[in-house]
Amino acid sequence: MKRLLSIELQKIWMNKASRVLTLTYFILLSFIAMIASIKFDIGFFKIHLAEMGIFNFPFIYHFNTYIAAVLKLFLAIVIVSMMANEYSYGTLKQNLIDGLSKKEFILSKFLTVLLFSFCSTVFVFLMSLILGYLFSSYTELSVVFSEMEYLVAFFVKLVGFFSFCLFLGILVKRSAFALGFLLVWNIIEGIAKGILVFKIFPDNKTADYITQFFPLESMSNLIIEPFSRLSVIKNIGTQIGVDSVKDYSVHFSSLLIVLSWSIIFMLLSYKLLKNRDL
Repeated sequence: MKRLLSIELQKIWMNKASRVLTLTYFILLSFIAMIASIKFDIGFFKIHLAEMGIFNFPFIYHFNTYIAAVLKLFLAIVIVSMMANEYSYGTLKQNLIDGLSKKEFILSKFLTVLLFSFCSTVFVFLMSLILGYLFSSYTELSVVFSEMEYLVAFFVKLVGFFSFCLFLGILVKRSAFALGFLLVWNIIEGIAKGILVFKIFPDNKTADYITQFFPLESMSNLIIEPFSRLSVIKNIGTQIGVDSVKDYSVHFSSLLIVLSWSIIFMLLSYKLLKNRDL
């Protein structure tokens, strides 16, 4: 496995675009810390985001993983390009000629997906600890290390999303078309969800039950938006008569659905590669 992973990392590092995108992704992740310095001062209306509690333990894990997940597109481009370059530069055929089996080839890609996801999760965890100890009002160990399930959800979400991107890269062979297909699929899921929610099942939760099995929707369900958890937002909602009834917890069923999609995408990737004439 170490040999397979080293081959993939060397390919990524030797490609300037992939190297820049990977570094940009982690640099942008670190910019979450800059949110602490954002202040709005409009007359009597003053907002200091750090003082609103977004960096309080354990809420910070929910907030940081949600924001970091938005930036996953940068690594998605690397994953898709990684596969597209195999066809463009002929390295896929050369690897197979050199003795690498198709199963090992797919495994090397999946190991890269796992490594990117793991490194991203560790990075967000360490950044959350630093920001939390700098700004949190609560630093007891029992509080600091609670709600860690958001980090698990973040890791699983990245694995699922990158596995989907890898499958699209193999299916379409061109990075631009693969990313375009990803956008189209997102739109298709949105339209299908809208029809189910507003047309077919407008008065019950059947639509939510069905859409939770959609690939991108299932990944989105892992980490619900955290902003309405903030006390200041809840107070505003109470004043205007809107009470939040959202369930912010990470459910095992949601993790299982995304993990299942990850396995499906990897198996489909292998099947495509196995049956394709290179």
